Amino acid sequence: QVQLVESGGGLVQAGGSLRLSCAASGTIFSINDMAWYRQGPGNQRELVAAITSGGNTNYADSMKGRFYISRDNAKNTVYLQMNSLKPEDTAVYLCKADIQPYGVRSTVFRYWGQGTQVTVSS
Repeated sequence: QVQLVESGGGLVQAGGSLRLSCAASGTIFSINDMAWYRQGPGNQRELVAAITSGGNTNYADSMKGRFYISRDNAKNTVYLQMNSLKPEDTAVYLCKADIQPYGVRSTVFRYWGQGTQVTVSS
């Protein structure tokens, strides 16, 4: 069994910062790409940022320069540092990871966390 658990969400004033964490646990052989998505009220789920196992990153245009994704491969954890937060950043933030479990040869599965709420007040 593999699971992703996010933490670090909460209520913050506009201009503030938050750091989200997502830890993968279970029978993990390897983790490929990890990413953060978000889904605001009435909106579709959108990519925030992604990072490969080698550390290459990709950001949605509206997050560039404000959000930073990183990972600790030894801890199977991905982070999202969010700065200069705006009310429109209010959303549920979800972690995604492409994981090869132990005992499953050459097969990668996509896992999602349960999400953590980020609310930015004006």
